Amino acid sequence: MNYLAHAYLSFGLPDILVGNMISDFVKGKKKFDYPASVQKGIQLHRDIDTFTDDHPVTKKAKLFFKPAVGAYCGAFADVMYDHFLANDAAEFTQESLLTFTANTYNTLHQNKHLLPEKFAAMLPYMTEQNWLFNYSNKWGMEKSFGGVVHRATYLQSSDEAFKLFEIHYHELQYCYKEFFPSLKAFSEQQLNTLLA
Repeated sequence: MNYLAHAYLSFGLPDILVGNMISDFVKGKKKFDYPASVQKGIQLHRDIDTFTDDHPVTKKAKLFFKPAVGAYCGAFADVMYDHFLANDAAEFTQESLLTFTANTYNTLHQNKHLLPEKFAAMLPYMTEQNWLFNYSNKWGMEKSFGGVVHRATYLQSSDEAFKLFEIHYHELQYCYKEFFPSLKAFSEQQLNTLLA
């Protein structure tokens, strides 16, 4: 799950951030249980996922992981995008990334009453281990890949996927550079439409 991208593409709006971060834990019509402003964040997350999955560059990026993880290649591509976003000098410095992640956790903790039970249970670990910042490190990526395996039904190990990430690092970085500007522009446009 590319939590950093979803947080960043909430454009500093707290209710949008909450919805964007919890969306994978809110199935179908359950989104209508939330305030209208949070529902917009949930919808934005879903729009971002559809845009990402359908994009030709993502389809290309998935192929690098497919030999190791088969149908789960999209989940690994999502995590990969967060690594390159965290290291994108056009979007973050190391200091601004640290500030951004701290502000994200603070917003989520302040809205704990809105968080689904499973997300609320995960949030202390996300905060203490600073998942969002540690996407920037290769060891953080190795742990994140392990997290994908933990949630997957048919995967035993992420070792091969991580090796492929390292082997194809520059090709994957190029995929990110080709893809992210269009995702950011799309997300901003979608958010403006949702808020209109």
